[in-house]
Amino acid sequence: MQPRISTAQAPRLLLNSDFLTRLEGGTCATVAGLLLFGRSPNRRLPQAGVSAVAFPGSEKDYNTTDEERIRGPLISYVTDEGSPVHKGVIDQTVDFVKRNMGSEAWLEGARRIRKASLPIEAVREAVVNALAHRDYWWEGTDVEVSLYADRLEVISPGGLPNGVTVEKMREGVVRVARNELLKEILRDYRYIEHYGMGVRNRIINAMREHNGTQPDLIAEDHRFTVRLHKVPLSPT
Repeated sequence: MQPRISTAQAPRLLLNSDFLTRLEGGTCATVAGLLLFGRSPNRRLPQAGVSAVAFPGSEKDYNTTDEERIRGPLISYVTDEGSPVHKGVIDQTVDFVKRNMGSEAWLEGARRIRKASLPIEAVREAVVNALAHRDYWWEGTDVEVSLYADRLEVISPGGLPNGVTVEKMREGVVRVARNELLKEILRDYRYIEHYGMGVRNRIINAMREHNGTQPDLIAEDHRFTVRLHKVPLSPT
């Protein structure tokens, strides 16, 4: 059982952990503190969330099949016994993709085989990376999660941090993070891989094993896009 922290101890612990900071004689939450543990992070950071949309075709359209603005702390809260209390933004976003991404089916002899259109492992990694590494100074811009008939796109506001390239991400040698404290806590909660190889292991390799496709990693000055392709699956 984890030791309990008293009410008197909490402020000092949060200050020492950089979840709170001193400001003009008082204390206020840091960006990481708001994102991880704030009840309503969007009251102070309107851009801290996900805009998720599912389209019936392969292009953006006013005719959507599902859409949701996902708000709240990034991580899910559970009781001491492990029962869920509230799902965080990461898990709510993955749930949105699960219910909208569809599946592919084929016959193997007399058996009908059905498989999800995308590997959840890759979806989860793309969502976690977008939220963990986005530029939170870009005001008014959510992480965008768009599902189309043929693909999933996850768009993170802001360019890549200094020293990070698409080639390094593909090779699994990335050690730099824009939001280091946020990354460390998400790693402790097992949302992020320890050695910075999540893109290679959980996205590139997972997509190759799932349907043989290569994900697109597109770096631009103002955003970074991960595109996962859905293709008709067939028996191997």
